Amino acid sequence: MPFSRMTSSSTSQLQVETSYRQIIRIALPISLAIFIPQLNFVINNIFLGHYTADPHALAVAGITGVYYLVFAAIGYGLNNGLQALIARRAGENRPDEIGQLFSQGVLIGLLLAVAGILITWTLTPWIFRQIIQDPVVLDKAISFLRIRVWGLPFLYIYQLRNALLVGTNQSRYLVAGTLAETAANILFDYLLIFGHAGFPELGFNGAAIASVIAEFTGMFVIFLVIRHKGISNRFGLFREMRWQPVNNRLILSMSAPLMFQHAISIISWQFFFLLIEHHGAMALKVSNVMRNIFGIFGCLTWALASTTNAMVSNVIGQDKKEQVTPLLRKIVLLSMGWAVLAFGMLNLFPDSFLSLFGQGTAFIDSAMPSLRVVSGAMLLMSFSVVMLSAVTGTGNTKVTFAIELFAIIMYSTYVYLVNEYFFLPVHIGWMSEWLYWICLFIPSFFYIRSGRWKQKII
Repeated sequence: MPFSRMTSSSTSQLQVETSYRQIIRIALPISLAIFIPQLNFVINNIFLGHYTADPHALAVAGITGVYYLVFAAIGYGLNNGLQALIARRAGENRPDEIGQLFSQGVLIGLLLAVAGILITWTLTPWIFRQIIQDPVVLDKAISFLRIRVWGLPFLYIYQLRNALLVGTNQSRYLVAGTLAETAANILFDYLLIFGHAGFPELGFNGAAIASVIAEFTGMFVIFLVIRHKGISNRFGLFREMRWQPVNNRLILSMSAPLMFQHAISIISWQFFFLLIEHHGAMALKVSNVMRNIFGIFGCLTWALASTTNAMVSNVIGQDKKEQVTPLLRKIVLLSMGWAVLAFGMLNLFPDSFLSLFGQGTAFIDSAMPSLRVVSGAMLLMSFSVVMLSAVTGTGNTKVTFAIELFAIIMYSTYVYLVNEYFFLPVHIGWMSEWLYWICLFIPSFFYIRSGRWKQKII
């Protein structure tokens, strides 16, 4: 029986309500799906911090980790654009178009992965040689990334499956893939970094191989779940894999601004880390751990942002535009509540978190001022990212890109002046996060408040 002819009660499951229960029901599985890759980053860094044979590993991991996040962010932009389209079709009860959109998204993602691999093997080494001063850091970073980048095809397909599940209100199925990815990452980090159970001791590069294996595992398990639950047949996934110009133009018109937006956002963070390298290994180690704090404690905030994108688009697809503002109030309240809790935990028990990386008291003393700054930035992020995601959910991704570009220009100017020109302490450099999130929030808030988005059709 074709899905398009199923009963309205079955089809209406694709449409969301705007209750707290619905928000939490969507956001919690997403938060786990975001948390697990971030946990993988932290686990890699904890293992590398305790790998005494290579004292540079934890420092270099800051540069390589952010570099890979640039490409992950491009995939995230594609994911968000596709997710908004899928959620809109779900809200409109047009499920027959969902599988076509997803299949074309996969084709675009694979092309982007090939481009990322080629750039990493050819252009990136030349760029790093112009900026990185320490030859040991340079060699380790290039060697690591030439392995790590082979995980991109698996990561992109995995991200797009997330877009499908979140956009169709089935985020609960994300859990299996994320748990499998984490288990694989921990196991192969242990085996390949230290050389246990007969495996070779590969050190820093062992973490790269472990991460690639973990991303393949997560993608494969999600594939099995979607197939087992009948989602592939329900939406006709991969039924039509020919290049479809109309759908691809639609996907790229939504996703391209987001891909540029997320890419330049993380590229500016890469710029920050490359400037921090000039401050020495300790500054790099501290900044790498600050990145991990954002990753771990920001997961629920980012999940609520993704929920905002999907729910706003879905509600507009139901022609219930008047419910958008009350929905945003609820999501912001939840996001800020979590951020306040995270702020309290980090500032009451900072030693407990910082000691995980095995770097001693000198490291903890150096990291403490930056931790205070970053925990404050997370409070600003809690409502700023929700408002920006609301703009994305309305379908106005060019506006989202313009807002991001403005914030990045302000951020990059600040980090250059503070970190390079005036050469101020690292924690002053991390105050750039305060500026960044404020610059995102103000135009996003006024755009949503203006109501201009109500005329947008996608």
